[in-house]
Amino acid sequence: MPSEALAMPSSERNSTLDAVRGVAVLGILVMNAVSFGLPAAAYTNLDAAGSLTPLDWLVGGAGEIFADQKFMGLFSMLFGAGIVLFAERAAAKGRRSVLLSLWRNALLLVMGVVHLLVWDGDVLTVYALCAPVVLALRRLPPKVLFALGGAFYAAVAVISWSVQSSLRSFSSVLIDFWHYGDYYDVVETWFLADYFGRALGAMLIGVALYRTGVMGGGKAPSFYRRMAAWGLGIGLPLSGAGLALMAGTDFDIDWAIAGTIPNTVATVPICMGYLSLIGLWNRRSDSPARRCIRAAGQMALTNYLTQTAIGLVVLRWLLGDVSLSRSSIAVFVVSVWALQLWWSQAWLVRFGFGPLEWLWRSATYRRWQPLRSR
Repeated sequence: MPSEALAMPSSERNSTLDAVRGVAVLGILVMNAVSFGLPAAAYTNLDAAGSLTPLDWLVGGAGEIFADQKFMGLFSMLFGAGIVLFAERAAAKGRRSVLLSLWRNALLLVMGVVHLLVWDGDVLTVYALCAPVVLALRRLPPKVLFALGGAFYAAVAVISWSVQSSLRSFSSVLIDFWHYGDYYDVVETWFLADYFGRALGAMLIGVALYRTGVMGGGKAPSFYRRMAAWGLGIGLPLSGAGLALMAGTDFDIDWAIAGTIPNTVATVPICMGYLSLIGLWNRRSDSPARRCIRAAGQMALTNYLTQTAIGLVVLRWLLGDVSLSRSSIAVFVVSVWALQLWWSQAWLVRFGFGPLEWLWRSATYRRWQPLRSR
């Protein structure tokens, strides 16, 4: 997510962070678009809606294995790193870094609440509420931060199993919610624990990765190749096993929550694998594709919120009466990617910040900031 790197001149930016942020903001649309265009149950139940053809099942399965939780996890790691980066730069300029950070995230909370009123999948509110915890813990040793982050993920898995066990005694009551409605309404406590636990865990891991130089691309290429091999080698089979478990039980309500555990556990290694691959890709010779991805990352806040606006207008309002498939939603996702890659690059040729990044920065410092590129 957006970080204080947004406030830096282009010559001083960390291009690896921009590239990772660009991939993350585009990737998160893969799953968000499902919630824009299909019934709520379809987000985790491929059998609920939108799976009309083998291609739909392939698209949905790929989303579950490669995208679900992973790009939000990558987003969260970046946001955790961004909190520390902002505080460090504010302190270096002689500002009250903690107070300024809290004020900055209070502004983000306002944006998140407004976004939440429009769409219930908002992550900005969660990030803003977790930010004070990250600020309080940011000076802990990286190993401790990584362990704490992993502990939050483990706690989510334990809670998921516990809640599922308690629900099995009256699962018949929930069957209609699982197949036809928003079953999260029935297990709201689990959902909040899952959402906040994963976000905070990934944010703390992101701080550890930033503090050790991993996230900024500061390690040798051989390090990232090993991390990619281990992360994806462990995470992708585990995520695939979770999908196979759900499909093997015909998406039975008795596994609705417990079936998410393999995917949750797989998220951190897969995110680290993605981080490594993006960092290696970003090291290669500059190209239009790399510049577009980095530009999308520089405008992550603007792109994230406009994805919601476009998704709700196109998929929920204009096409609300159309029976959409997962394949048609995939076409929508690719179309939005193309649009955002184009406009991010075009905007940043003329301006130093994305429009919402500029407003956020101006409100943070309580005075209008220069917008035009220097």
